[in-house]
Amino acid sequence: MPKQVEKDSWVIAVRELLKESLASTDQWFISQSRGQIRLEIRDNGKQSKVLPFAWTKKGGSQALPRILEIYKRYVQGKGKLTLAQCCEVTEVSSSKHEIAWNELIKDFKPFVPNASEKTWQKSYVPVLNRAAVLMQRTKGKPKDGEELMMKALEQWEQGSRSRQIARRSLKNFLQWGVLRGKLIAAYAPPAHIPETRKPKRIGYALTDLQILRLIEFEPDEKWRFAFQLCSVYGLRPEELRHLAIKEGPNGKELWCKYQKSKGGKRGDKTEPRRLHSLFLKDMDGNLVDWNLQVRIEADESLPPLGDEGDGGEALRTHLRRRPVWKALKKEAEHVGEVLVPYTFRHRYAKASHAAGFPVSNIAAAMGHTLEVHLESYARFIPDGTADLYAKRNAREKAA
Repeated sequence: MPKQVEKDSWVIAVRELLKESLASTDQWFISQSRGQIRLEIRDNGKQSKVLPFAWTKKGGSQALPRILEIYKRYVQGKGKLTLAQCCEVTEVSSSKHEIAWNELIKDFKPFVPNASEKTWQKSYVPVLNRAAVLMQRTKGKPKDGEELMMKALEQWEQGSRSRQIARRSLKNFLQWGVLRGKLIAAYAPPAHIPETRKPKRIGYALTDLQILRLIEFEPDEKWRFAFQLCSVYGLRPEELRHLAIKEGPNGKELWCKYQKSKGGKRGDKTEPRRLHSLFLKDMDGNLVDWNLQVRIEADESLPPLGDEGDGGEALRTHLRRRPVWKALKKEAEHVGEVLVPYTFRHRYAKASHAAGFPVSNIAAAMGHTLEVHLESYARFIPDGTADLYAKRNAREKAA
């Protein structure tokens, strides 16, 4: 009997404290549920949640500050948050709360619906798993989002593209976790973290004669076809598998159906675009027409490009074995540039600007926004300063 009296006394004490502390005293109650404390609200319908505290005097004293915090969140939410949601957010905010990181990562995955399984495994899983390891340390656990990001990104080289992708993936995850109350506010990602950026590599644009030389010494007719398409239409290697013939107002047209992520707003992608040929010129200045659209319509075979998304890597792997490519690579290095699979596309941009086409039209033809195009290809815009000096010299010579 004494034990029952003692038990009743702490329950009465906790209920009295709740009554004194909460504004809506007659709506918040505690009761027992299988040896644990259950919190109940009778507010436009009954809500209840079992709390992680034992139905004991000690458990009651531990539960009281938690209940007060839950109540505060519930009132601030003005009915938008349920009791269960307030309990979850409050539990996460507790410094002693241990997060089930593997489950949290699984919960996050549906919030990146535009990421394929391959992208998820490559761009998200490595950095999220690294963050999980850091956050489950008993010592040296990151204290906030900035420290977590800095430590999680250490294994990626500063300024590299892979580090940029990992940083973006982890930032999205932390934002998601904090906004949904699954992580405390301290783990919100910083607006900026210190980063040493590598100088952007300048992609070498092959000349028409260099491309013709590369095609001449290419033994595989399927790869020759691929080189021709990439140069004449300024294609990304991946776009080779997304070509189609459509009926246009003036006859048949060649289109690229590939939709590439624009970056920025999640899920925003480029639109399919009509392709416009820009023929190469031979040594005598004559246009070279390989009848590419007709050959696409006839379903001529292209080389194997590997899995979806691996077109660039397939082209790179093939080219690096070719002696001509190795020679061209040295020519690019001689002028401080790098030879990459996009070199055919660079040729298209350079030749389009040299022809004097409006920048907006060139960007549209290449499937770029104007901003992205200028970021990559502003160097090909004819130099007005050079033209001014050339005209002055011409006038002086004529005088």
